[in-house]
Amino acid sequence: MMQDWIFWAAVVVLTAGVAAILLQAYRRGAPATDGDAALKVYRDQLAEVDRDLARAVISPAEAERVRIEVSRRLLDADRARPIAAALRKPAVVPMALALVVAACGALYIYDRLGAPGYGDQPLRERLAAAEQTYRDRPSQAAAEAAAPAPAATPQPDAEFAALMEKLRAAVAARPDDQQGLALLAKNEAELGNYIAARRAQEHLLELIGDKATANDHAGLAQTMIFAAGGVVSPEAEQQLIRALQIDPANPLARYFSGLMFAEIGRPDRAFALWEPLLREGPSDAPWIAPIRGMLQDTADAAGIKYQLPDAKGPSVDDVANAGQMSAQDRQDMIKGMVAQLETRLTSEGGPVEEWVKLITSLAVLGEKDHAKAIYEKAVQTFSADDAALGKIEAAASDAGVTP
Repeated sequence: MMQDWIFWAAVVVLTAGVAAILLQAYRRGAPATDGDAALKVYRDQLAEVDRDLARAVISPAEAERVRIEVSRRLLDADRARPIAAALRKPAVVPMALALVVAACGALYIYDRLGAPGYGDQPLRERLAAAEQTYRDRPSQAAAEAAAPAPAATPQPDAEFAALMEKLRAAVAARPDDQQGLALLAKNEAELGNYIAARRAQEHLLELIGDKATANDHAGLAQTMIFAAGGVVSPEAEQQLIRALQIDPANPLARYFSGLMFAEIGRPDRAFALWEPLLREGPSDAPWIAPIRGMLQDTADAAGIKYQLPDAKGPSVDDVANAGQMSAQDRQDMIKGMVAQLETRLTSEGGPVEEWVKLITSLAVLGEKDHAKAIYEKAVQTFSADDAALGKIEAAASDAGVTP
């Protein structure tokens, strides 16, 4: 805090000093005009005429004629001096105001775009600092010990709590029961007991051995990261590496690997992992929302020119492909995508094709009343566009929601 105060004090003093120097130089005005020098020349010429006349170099008549001409020029030059002086007089107040505005503008821009308190940060030093941060990461145990307590943990009802106690006792009695360990890890995580879930998952993967899948390792890494309060420890990184060795395209492992790089100060590598994930989707995947929230800042920090694309709603193919999932998964996926699309259209607007997509998707979900309300809003939105109204009417008719 003291260093920041000293820095800004020095900046203000230096800025004020430079402004004062510029203002003083401006007050002095322009250098003397040629009129001042002309007066001296004409006076010297008059003296020279007298000397020439005394030496009989010129005649008295010639001397008189030259005196009259030089005197006339001397008077003209003398009359021009007040005008030149007035032209040279500086407008001090406007210039002072301009300097104040320029100084304040420079300070404001630096405060917004600069990095007060930081010295030069060459790329080599930043990479070295990132490497040091990578090496200095806490272990899983240390990160778990330092992790803050969850803000709120789910409170199970009495029946579920009793079942959990029975499950814990059963696993304690049969510690190598893989099905029991899987159930225990899943339910402990849902209750926010990530350390207990991590222990169960670790033992489960020890039992599975080489048969563990990429999702098994990525899932354990996720639980370890949650237990560590969001820190990707070296032990969690090893699980991510193993997952990517088995399946280089594993999205969960790629997301958390990007998170690790973002944590240690390598936004360039985080961007390289997250940007393809965002493009690949699906839009309802759990990693999409956090990536969308961090990707633009990550690109800016990495110096990458990038514009975060608008969130898109579900396509007809998305809805059709959802039929291959379980009923619950299908409903959850479609509802999430449709809600995202509706939020964007009602708040920001969008092309008629996306309104048609929303009406169709709501009809697929069986929400006819909701689809009808969106249809009516779309009609109001595109009331002046006959072509758009035709598309909306056709979609509503196909969906069975027209009046």
